[in-house]
Amino acid sequence: MKEKKVVKEKTDKQYWRPKIWHAVVVLILVTIFVLFKVINHYPLNKDLQHPANYFGVTFSTKFCEEIGLNWREVYGAILDELQVKNIRVPIYWDELEKEEGVFDFTNYDYLLSEGEKRDVNFIIAIGRRMPRWPECHSPAWLNKKDELGIKIATFKMLREVVNHYKDRESIKYWQIENEPFLGTFGVCPPLDENFLKQEFDLVSSLDDRPLIITGSGELSLWREESKIGDIFGITMYRVVYNSLFGFIRYPLPTSFYHWKARLNKLSVDKVMILELQAEPWVPKGNMIYLSQDLINKTMSIRQFRANIQYAINLDLQQAYFWGVEWWYWQKKYGNPEYWQIAASLFD
Repeated sequence: MKEKKVVKEKTDKQYWRPKIWHAVVVLILVTIFVLFKVINHYPLNKDLQHPANYFGVTFSTKFCEEIGLNWREVYGAILDELQVKNIRVPIYWDELEKEEGVFDFTNYDYLLSEGEKRDVNFIIAIGRRMPRWPECHSPAWLNKKDELGIKIATFKMLREVVNHYKDRESIKYWQIENEPFLGTFGVCPPLDENFLKQEFDLVSSLDDRPLIITGSGELSLWREESKIGDIFGITMYRVVYNSLFGFIRYPLPTSFYHWKARLNKLSVDKVMILELQAEPWVPKGNMIYLSQDLINKTMSIRQFRANIQYAINLDLQQAYFWGVEWWYWQKKYGNPEYWQIAASLFD
């Protein structure tokens, strides 16, 4: 009798075990479906109420030209229509020093002077790797130099920029390089971590303002970045594109970012969002040629509002939008809704 009972118990386990695993797999798949498809515009409550002075924008002269806009026109609208008071400006080396040893600060002087007339505070990003594709914006003459020559030229450029602008009280932070540890993205040489630290040391020796290092909010554990600089600036993307999987929606709660901050002993008042996704992801080609269907994949109006609310809920030091140039392009060519929503945030 005991043998029959044991056999029956084994038979019952053999019967139920695969069914249980099947149920678990189905539950996981359903959960993934809900996270990636049903909850398309998380968080659902989007009143956009936020602390004063929480939002800023990144402004790129180069990206304005890429999408066929006059950057001075766009910048004027950002200052006077949106009334933005916090702006991150990347200084592109290939625009600043087109000829070796000859520095032209004209355009960047204009940006700062016009902003200062309107009480704007600035983050100035400097280095070889800067926001916007192809990430590394090197002058053509730099490619003829060996590794030592490149380092010497980089130090010279950093020194010139900091010395030129260090008397500007409107500059609140220096950002050194952009996502330097994200080697999988951009057309850039491999990271030399020791040289990166030397860049930080150099700027610190020239000026005492806080230094920012940046890293991916989703693709990095922040372990290396958290060891460098005074402030950690993260990117924050909600919907991205991958050639293998297509469009991917990150179903991450805001606690994910707070967990990583605690893991690396980063106080949340030392972390800010420097690249908050607020323009569509471009699988290929130029952003202005995206169909409405492709725009809606990553940056519908509902997704735009959801990204804003998500950043508010995260409650870090500040959040800088990525996409203000595109909002203006949309407004200029018949769709002012993104611009109008943004304007309500800077009142």
